[in-house]
Amino acid sequence: MEDTEKQIITTLEKIRPFIQRDGGDISFVSFKDGIVEIKLSGACEGCSMVNETLFGGVEVILMEEVPGVIGVKLSNE
Repeated sequence: MEDTEKQIITTLEKIRPFIQRDGGDISFVSFKDGIVEIKLSGACEGCSMVNETLFGGVEVILMEEVPGVIGVKLSNE
């Protein structure tokens, strides 16, 4: 695993308790061409706030903390 992926996972682990507090969860899927692919589960699936959580929170934090991250997308898996 490369350093960038380790940084992404470490950052997601910081975010995870806040998402779990609301009954959801987040996990790393992949990192390619500056885009982090993540999976949201639990209460996050089908939640009307998923885009705000993903782009207003997770994406902003990852872009600030991990050099090379330019965006986030949800996994289709």
